[in-house]
Amino acid sequence: MRTFIRVVEIWTPSRDGTVLEFQDGLYGGLEHFRLVSEKACFGYDEGLPGKAWAQRHPIVLRDLHESYFVRSEAAANAGLTCAVALPIFAGDLLAAVVVFFCGDDAAHVGAIELWHNAPEVSLEMSLVDGYFGHAEGFEWISRHISFRPGFGLPGLVWKQQLPIVMGDLGYSTRFLRAEEALSVGINKGIGLPSPYLDGQHYVITFLSALGTPIAHRFEVWVPDAAHKTLVFEGGDCDRSPGFDHDHYFVRIESGQGALGNVLRTGRPQIGHHVGEGSDPIARSAQRATLDAVVAVPVLHGGRLTAVAAMYF
Repeated sequence: MRTFIRVVEIWTPSRDGTVLEFQDGLYGGLEHFRLVSEKACFGYDEGLPGKAWAQRHPIVLRDLHESYFVRSEAAANAGLTCAVALPIFAGDLLAAVVVFFCGDDAAHVGAIELWHNAPEVSLEMSLVDGYFGHAEGFEWISRHISFRPGFGLPGLVWKQQLPIVMGDLGYSTRFLRAEEALSVGINKGIGLPSPYLDGQHYVITFLSALGTPIAHRFEVWVPDAAHKTLVFEGGDCDRSPGFDHDHYFVRIESGQGALGNVLRTGRPQIGHHVGEGSDPIARSAQRATLDAVVAVPVLHGGRLTAVAAMYF
Protein backbone atom coordinates (compact mmCIF):
# COMPACT_ATOMS: atom_id res chain seq x y z
CA MET A 1 0.00 0.00 0.00
CA ARG A 2 1.41 3.38 -1.01
CA THR A 3 1.25 6.15 1.58
CA PHE A 4 -0.09 9.64 0.85
CA ILE A 5 3.32 11.07 1.83
CA ARG A 6 5.97 9.86 -0.60
CA VAL A 7 9.11 11.68 0.59
CA VAL A 8 10.20 13.38 3.83
CA GLU A 9 13.28 15.60 4.22
CA ILE A 10 14.93 17.38 7.15
CA TRP A 11 16.92 20.57 6.55
CA THR A 12 19.07 22.14 9.29
CA PRO A 13 21.12 25.35 9.52
CA SER A 14 24.79 25.25 8.54
CA ARG A 15 27.47 25.85 11.19
CA ASP A 16 27.51 29.58 10.43
CA GLY A 17 23.70 29.73 10.23
CA THR A 18 23.61 31.26 6.75
CA VAL A 19 22.05 28.39 4.76
CA LEU A 20 19.94 25.28 5.23
CA GLU A 21 21.70 22.00 4.51
CA PHE A 22 20.35 18.50 3.94
CA GLN A 23 20.33 16.42 7.14
CA ASP A 24 18.33 13.28 6.35
CA GLY A 25 15.44 11.98 4.29
CA LEU A 26 13.04 9.17 3.44
CA TYR A 27 12.70 8.66 -0.29
CA GLY A 28 10.96 5.33 -0.83
CA GLY A 29 13.23 4.34 -3.69
CA LEU A 30 13.31 7.76 -5.40
CA GLU A 31 17.10 7.75 -5.43
CA HIS A 32 17.61 10.37 -8.15
CA PHE A 33 15.56 12.88 -6.19
CA ARG A 34 17.61 12.02 -3.10
CA LEU A 35 20.87 12.66 -4.96
CA VAL A 36 19.64 16.03 -6.18
CA SER A 37 18.47 16.99 -2.68
CA GLU A 38 21.67 15.95 -0.92
CA LYS A 39 23.64 18.41 -3.05
CA ALA A 40 21.25 21.33 -2.46
CA CYS A 41 21.31 24.12 0.10
CA PHE A 42 18.94 27.03 0.66
CA GLY A 43 19.47 30.54 1.92
CA TYR A 44 16.99 32.60 3.91
CA ASP A 45 13.75 32.99 1.88
CA GLU A 46 15.16 30.76 -0.90
CA GLY A 47 13.27 27.73 -2.17
CA LEU A 48 10.59 26.05 -0.09
CA PRO A 49 12.75 25.35 3.01
CA GLY A 50 14.09 28.92 2.94
CA LYS A 51 10.58 30.38 2.57
CA ALA A 52 9.41 28.45 5.64
CA TRP A 53 12.47 29.75 7.53
CA ALA A 54 11.62 33.33 6.58
CA GLN A 55 7.88 33.14 7.24
CA ARG A 56 8.12 31.15 10.53
CA HIS A 57 5.01 29.11 9.76
CA PRO A 58 4.14 26.05 7.64
CA ILE A 59 3.75 26.47 3.88
CA VAL A 60 1.66 24.34 1.51
CA LEU A 61 2.96 24.42 -2.05
CA ARG A 62 0.30 22.81 -4.20
CA ASP A 63 2.21 23.02 -7.49
CA LEU A 64 5.95 22.30 -7.54
CA HIS A 65 6.31 23.02 -11.23
CA GLU A 66 4.84 26.52 -11.59
CA SER A 67 6.37 28.07 -8.49
CA TYR A 68 9.59 29.07 -6.74
CA PHE A 69 10.38 25.39 -6.03
CA VAL A 70 14.04 24.96 -7.00
CA ARG A 71 14.07 21.20 -7.69
CA SER A 72 10.98 21.18 -9.90
CA GLU A 73 12.45 19.09 -12.73
CA ALA A 74 13.72 16.39 -10.37
CA ALA A 75 10.37 16.40 -8.54
CA ALA A 76 8.44 16.00 -11.79
CA ASN A 77 10.64 13.05 -12.79
CA ALA A 78 9.92 11.47 -9.40
CA GLY A 79 6.15 11.99 -9.73
CA LEU A 80 6.00 14.48 -6.86
CA THR A 81 3.45 17.26 -7.25
CA CYS A 82 2.97 18.95 -3.86
CA ALA A 83 5.05 19.77 -0.79
CA VAL A 84 4.49 21.03 2.73
CA ALA A 85 7.27 22.70 4.73
CA LEU A 86 7.12 22.77 8.53
CA PRO A 87 9.68 25.00 10.30
CA ILE A 88 10.76 24.32 13.88
CA PHE A 89 12.10 27.21 15.96
CA ALA A 90 13.82 27.21 19.35
CA GLY A 91 12.99 30.75 20.38
CA ASP A 92 14.42 33.00 17.67
CA LEU A 93 16.75 30.32 16.32
CA LEU A 94 15.70 27.97 13.53
CA ALA A 95 16.19 24.34 14.57
CA ALA A 96 15.11 22.68 11.30
CA VAL A 97 12.62 22.59 8.46
CA VAL A 98 10.75 19.35 7.72
CA VAL A 99 9.44 18.98 4.16
CA PHE A 100 6.75 16.43 3.21
CA PHE A 101 6.14 15.56 -0.46
CA CYS A 102 3.02 14.04 -2.02
CA GLY A 103 2.41 12.58 -5.47
CA ASP A 104 -0.70 12.26 -7.57
CA ASP A 105 -2.62 9.32 -9.01
CA ALA A 106 -6.22 8.31 -9.56
CA ALA A 107 -6.59 6.76 -6.09
CA HIS A 108 -4.80 9.50 -4.18
CA VAL A 109 -7.17 10.54 -1.37
CA GLY A 110 -6.30 12.31 1.87
CA ALA A 111 -5.49 15.82 2.97
CA ILE A 112 -2.78 18.03 4.37
CA GLU A 113 -4.29 21.31 5.60
CA LEU A 114 -2.86 24.56 6.96
CA TRP A 115 -5.15 26.47 9.34
CA HIS A 116 -4.59 29.98 10.71
CA ASN A 117 -6.11 32.40 13.18
CA ALA A 118 -5.16 36.08 13.22
CA PRO A 119 -6.54 37.30 16.59
CA GLU A 120 -6.78 40.89 15.42
CA VAL A 121 -9.11 39.80 12.60
CA SER A 122 -11.18 36.87 13.85
CA LEU A 123 -11.99 34.60 16.78
CA GLU A 124 -11.91 31.56 14.48
CA MET A 125 -9.37 29.51 12.58
CA SER A 126 -9.83 29.10 8.82
CA LEU A 127 -8.05 27.28 6.02
CA VAL A 128 -5.03 28.97 4.45
CA ASP A 129 -4.41 26.24 1.90
CA GLY A 130 -4.22 22.49 1.58
CA TYR A 131 -3.58 19.51 -0.64
CA PHE A 132 -6.47 17.05 -0.94
CA GLY A 133 -5.52 14.60 -3.69
CA HIS A 134 -8.79 13.69 -5.38
CA ALA A 135 -11.07 14.49 -2.41
CA GLU A 136 -12.69 17.49 -4.15
CA GLY A 137 -15.89 17.46 -2.09
CA PHE A 138 -13.96 17.36 1.16
CA GLU A 139 -11.77 20.20 -0.08
CA TRP A 140 -14.84 22.34 -0.81
CA ILE A 141 -16.28 21.99 2.70
CA SER A 142 -12.85 22.60 4.24
CA ARG A 143 -12.56 25.91 2.41
CA HIS A 144 -15.96 26.99 3.71
CA ILE A 145 -15.67 26.12 7.38
CA SER A 146 -13.91 27.70 10.37
CA PHE A 147 -13.17 26.57 13.91
CA ARG A 148 -13.15 28.12 17.36
CA PRO A 149 -10.69 26.88 20.01
CA GLY A 150 -11.64 23.39 21.17
CA PHE A 151 -13.85 22.52 18.17
CA GLY A 152 -12.85 20.12 15.41
CA LEU A 153 -9.33 18.78 15.03
CA PRO A 154 -7.79 22.19 14.18
CA GLY A 155 -9.58 23.84 17.10
CA LEU A 156 -8.56 21.14 19.58
CA VAL A 157 -4.90 21.43 18.57
CA TRP A 158 -5.16 25.23 18.74
CA LYS A 159 -6.62 25.13 22.25
CA GLN A 160 -4.27 22.50 23.69
CA GLN A 161 -1.16 23.55 21.74
CA LEU A 162 -0.20 19.89 21.49
CA PRO A 163 -0.35 17.30 18.70
CA ILE A 164 -3.60 15.33 18.68
CA VAL A 165 -4.37 12.02 16.97
CA MET A 166 -8.02 11.43 16.09
CA GLY A 167 -9.37 8.14 14.75
CA ASP A 168 -12.70 7.10 13.18
CA LEU A 169 -13.20 10.58 11.77
CA GLY A 170 -16.28 9.58 9.81
CA TYR A 171 -18.09 8.69 13.04
CA SER A 172 -16.52 11.14 15.49
CA THR A 173 -18.66 13.83 17.06
CA ARG A 174 -15.47 15.86 17.64
CA PHE A 175 -14.66 15.94 13.91
CA LEU A 176 -17.03 18.51 12.45
CA ARG A 177 -16.60 17.34 8.85
CA ALA A 178 -17.40 13.72 9.67
CA GLU A 179 -20.02 13.19 6.95
CA GLU A 180 -17.76 14.54 4.20
CA ALA A 181 -14.79 12.53 5.53
CA LEU A 182 -16.83 9.32 5.52
CA SER A 183 -17.95 9.89 1.94
CA VAL A 184 -14.36 9.99 0.61
CA GLY A 185 -12.85 7.42 2.98
CA ILE A 186 -10.86 9.76 5.24
CA ASN A 187 -10.77 7.94 8.55
CA LYS A 188 -8.03 9.30 10.84
CA GLY A 189 -5.77 12.27 11.32
CA ILE A 190 -3.11 14.04 13.33
CA GLY A 191 -2.86 17.77 13.96
CA LEU A 192 0.25 19.70 15.01
CA PRO A 193 0.50 23.25 16.35
CA SER A 194 3.01 25.67 14.84
CA PRO A 195 3.61 28.24 17.61
CA TYR A 196 6.60 29.99 16.08
CA LEU A 197 5.16 33.29 14.79
CA ASP A 198 4.34 35.57 17.70
CA GLY A 199 0.72 36.65 17.94
CA GLN A 200 -0.48 34.23 15.25
CA HIS A 201 -1.94 30.72 15.57
CA TYR A 202 -1.19 28.01 12.99
CA VAL A 203 -2.18 24.35 12.88
CA ILE A 204 -1.20 21.76 10.28
CA THR A 205 -3.43 18.68 9.92
CA PHE A 206 -2.65 15.39 8.17
CA LEU A 207 -5.83 13.45 7.30
CA SER A 208 -5.49 9.83 6.27
CA ALA A 209 -7.65 7.66 3.99
CA LEU A 210 -7.99 3.90 3.98
CA GLY A 211 -6.46 3.37 0.54
CA THR A 212 -3.66 5.94 0.78
CA PRO A 213 -2.84 6.51 4.47
CA ILE A 214 -0.74 9.56 5.35
CA ALA A 215 1.45 7.15 7.31
CA HIS A 216 0.83 3.70 8.78
CA ARG A 217 1.13 4.81 12.41
CA PHE A 218 0.78 8.08 14.33
CA GLU A 219 2.12 8.54 17.86
CA VAL A 220 2.29 11.48 20.30
CA TRP A 221 4.82 11.54 23.14
CA VAL A 222 5.32 14.18 25.84
CA PRO A 223 8.24 14.79 28.21
CA ASP A 224 7.90 13.79 31.84
CA ALA A 225 8.04 16.46 34.55
CA ALA A 226 11.84 16.27 34.72
CA HIS A 227 12.26 16.29 30.93
CA LYS A 228 14.36 13.13 31.17
CA THR A 229 12.09 10.68 29.36
CA LEU A 230 9.21 10.67 26.88
CA VAL A 231 5.81 9.34 27.93
CA PHE A 232 3.24 7.98 25.47
CA GLU A 233 0.21 10.23 25.04
CA GLY A 234 -1.75 8.47 22.28
CA GLY A 235 -1.70 7.10 18.77
CA ASP A 236 -3.27 5.09 15.97
CA CYS A 237 -1.96 2.32 13.69
CA ASP A 238 -3.64 0.82 10.64
CA ARG A 239 -1.45 -2.31 10.77
CA SER A 240 -1.63 -3.11 14.48
CA PRO A 241 -4.82 -1.89 16.19
CA GLY A 242 -4.43 -1.89 19.94
CA PHE A 243 -0.65 -1.42 19.77
CA ASP A 244 -0.93 1.52 22.14
CA HIS A 245 -1.81 -0.59 25.18
CA ASP A 246 1.83 -1.65 25.59
CA HIS A 247 3.17 1.84 24.87
CA TYR A 248 1.59 3.36 27.98
CA PHE A 249 4.12 1.47 30.10
CA VAL A 250 7.14 2.52 28.01
CA ARG A 251 9.53 5.36 28.79
CA ILE A 252 11.89 6.58 26.07
CA GLU A 253 15.22 7.77 27.42
CA SER A 254 17.14 10.74 26.03
CA GLY A 255 19.14 9.58 23.00
CA GLN A 256 17.18 6.33 22.62
CA GLY A 257 16.30 5.93 18.96
CA ALA A 258 14.83 8.70 16.81
CA LEU A 259 12.33 9.87 19.44
CA GLY A 260 14.94 9.92 22.19
CA ASN A 261 17.22 11.97 19.96
CA VAL A 262 14.44 14.53 19.55
CA LEU A 263 14.29 14.75 23.35
CA ARG A 264 18.09 15.17 23.45
CA THR A 265 18.47 17.72 20.63
CA GLY A 266 15.09 19.42 20.18
CA ARG A 267 15.41 18.75 16.43
CA PRO A 268 13.34 16.49 14.14
CA GLN A 269 14.80 13.07 13.45
CA ILE A 270 14.32 10.21 10.99
CA GLY A 271 14.77 6.67 12.22
CA HIS A 272 15.63 4.02 9.63
CA HIS A 273 15.08 0.26 10.14
CA VAL A 274 13.14 0.95 13.33
CA GLY A 275 12.11 -2.70 13.76
CA GLU A 276 15.65 -4.01 14.13
CA GLY A 277 16.14 -3.21 17.84
CA SER A 278 15.16 -5.23 20.90
CA ASP A 279 13.40 -2.52 22.92
CA PRO A 280 9.57 -2.43 23.17
CA ILE A 281 9.23 0.33 20.55
CA ALA A 282 11.31 -1.63 18.03
CA ARG A 283 9.43 -4.87 18.72
CA SER A 284 6.11 -3.07 18.21
CA ALA A 285 7.33 -1.63 14.90
CA GLN A 286 8.53 -5.08 13.83
CA ARG A 287 5.15 -6.68 14.54
CA ALA A 288 3.48 -4.01 12.38
CA THR A 289 6.16 -4.32 9.64
CA LEU A 290 7.06 -0.64 9.98
CA ASP A 291 10.47 0.34 8.63
CA ALA A 292 10.98 4.05 9.35
CA VAL A 293 9.77 6.88 11.57
CA VAL A 294 9.74 10.66 11.25
CA ALA A 295 9.75 12.34 14.67
CA VAL A 296 8.77 16.02 14.77
CA PRO A 297 9.17 18.15 17.92
CA VAL A 298 6.83 20.86 19.13
CA LEU A 299 8.72 23.61 20.97
CA HIS A 300 7.30 26.46 23.03
CA GLY A 301 9.79 29.14 23.98
CA GLY A 302 12.60 26.82 22.98
CA ARG A 303 11.39 24.05 25.31
CA LEU A 304 10.16 20.69 24.05
CA THR A 305 6.49 20.10 24.85
CA ALA A 306 5.68 17.12 22.60
CA VAL A 307 6.93 14.81 19.85
CA ALA A 308 4.71 13.69 16.96
CA ALA A 309 5.83 10.51 15.21
CA MET A 310 4.77 9.15 11.82
CA TYR A 311 5.75 5.61 10.83
CA PHE A 312 6.16 4.31 7.29
